[in-house]
Amino acid sequence: MGKKKRFWWLYVLFGFGLGIFTLALYGYYLAQIPDTIRIKAGTSERFDLQIPASGTVNADSSTVIALNQPVTLIAGETMDTYQMELKLFGIVPFKNIEIEIVEDILLTPIGQPIGIYMKTQGVLVVDIGSFSSADGERYSPAENKLQVGDYILAVDGIAANDKKQVREYVEENGDREIVFQISRQDELLQVVIKPETDEGGVYKIGAWLRDSAQGIGTMTYVDSNNNFGALGHGVNDNDTGELLTLGNGLLYQAEIVNIKKGEKGSPGELTGVIEYNENNVYGMITTNSTQGIYGVVGDNYQVNRADALPAGFKQEVEVGDAQIYCNVNGEAAYYDVKITKLSLNHENLNRQISIEVVDEELLALTGGIVQGMSGSPIVQNGKIIGAVTHVLVNDPTRGYGIFIEEMLKN
Repeated sequence: MGKKKRFWWLYVLFGFGLGIFTLALYGYYLAQIPDTIRIKAGTSERFDLQIPASGTVNADSSTVIALNQPVTLIAGETMDTYQMELKLFGIVPFKNIEIEIVEDILLTPIGQPIGIYMKTQGVLVVDIGSFSSADGERYSPAENKLQVGDYILAVDGIAANDKKQVREYVEENGDREIVFQISRQDELLQVVIKPETDEGGVYKIGAWLRDSAQGIGTMTYVDSNNNFGALGHGVNDNDTGELLTLGNGLLYQAEIVNIKKGEKGSPGELTGVIEYNENNVYGMITTNSTQGIYGVVGDNYQVNRADALPAGFKQEVEVGDAQIYCNVNGEAAYYDVKITKLSLNHENLNRQISIEVVDEELLALTGGIVQGMSGSPIVQNGKIIGAVTHVLVNDPTRGYGIFIEEMLKN
């Protein structure tokens, strides 16, 4: 009895360790399973989830298909959506998966650099500060009124189109209180601010504003209706880190003039030249989302439809050989990479595909993945399966991508 009492803590420690292991294993398995599986209409799919789970697919009101072995489910026969119920080891309720039936999708991989110019919807507040007045006092009229991340939509009922307009309105009307109509986390508010004069007698509110963003990225695809997707991630403000609320935007022709190779601890970069004139406009940006930027290319943007490839869905993607399609040397080309890991249910959509550059030519040119390559399509087994999104700062040969089906949700 004495020994049993003496070592009771070993049982507690073992139980605690077993619990931690079980939770970790559960989380690992959960990350391997997508919330939604898409199947092309009129085709069949084999489901091999690569985990010790079994389940059923409710195909129609009278048929139940067991899933304790990889099976074939015929799509497009009776309904547009199925529900799959999974159980770990055939016992523990695990997860419900929605299976959607979709039409076949053909996309032309682009891989070309594009110039991006985006106007915000309203004027973005990127910082709040103070300034000195001629009387030696410091003032911060916008403090506790405006917040970083606010969008100024109007001043005294006049639509705010750009930061210059807002600044000039404050300077010309600053001897009285001004009503600012703002959007804050999708809530519409009004705040009243009385500007003060700086040392030069100019009226200010003490807010730093931004009304646009520009840069270079890579176009991922163009579909049969001239709709494009690019970047594989959204355009965020450099100061606030928040996704920019798009007012309108344009795509421009861009020319890569220099490559800064990536090194450990220092990401590389594609340096490009963009001429912002109407003759170089390639298309219109209509959406800025976490999955990328989207819009329509113009008639002057040449797309070779003969290069179109089918979109590959998550269950079709494999760890192993793949390619990325990008232009880093004057012409778009395919470069070899390896998909090293797939996280089908990772909460960060832009990091669900882990890739490693193995192409010697691309490594010699760029050192791996560099800034400006975001959006480069990832191709495997003749299908577009994703796009490059990020590089690992400590290892530029490695990075992340987003599944193409996530980009196609917009």
